[in-house]
Amino acid sequence: MRWCVGEAHPPSTLVAFAIAGVAVAYLGELLLVSSGAAALVPPVSLAFTLVGIGVIVVLVAWPIRQAVRGSGRRRIDPFRAARVAVLAKASSITGALVLGAGIGITLFLVTRSVLPPAGTVWMALATAIGSALLLTGALVAEHFCTLPPDDPEEEEGSAHA
Repeated sequence: MRWCVGEAHPPSTLVAFAIAGVAVAYLGELLLVSSGAAALVPPVSLAFTLVGIGVIVVLVAWPIRQAVRGSGRRRIDPFRAARVAVLAKASSITGALVLGAGIGITLFLVTRSVLPPAGTVWMALATAIGSALLLTGALVAEHFCTLPPDDPEEEEGSAHA
């Protein structure tokens, strides 16, 4: 059995967070516009920031992967590995939630009878793409932090000794 810090997120958890993001963003935009305010559109810098965080999470997890595979020169502190695994888990949940929000805002904008400028739709779509890349990077980092299963033959040999 492979392990990380706790269990890996089941896909249903990430899907639930994405669906919650779609619902909250769409209904939030609907509430804002129906009250007379302008729709909120995330800036493009958010998409770049999300991608940057995803890259950082993968880069921080890479030395742990090297240590787990035995190709690293030094041993990794288990607390550091646990912190990186928790960061990866938090990033995957955040990526799923913001992905849903980006999709919800995009859906809201394209379903209006009067279409907003194309740039606003692309900014919301860029947020969804950036968060999808964050989610992907976080899942890769979670995989990097998993240990291979124990060899059952080694366990039996040490039990008999």
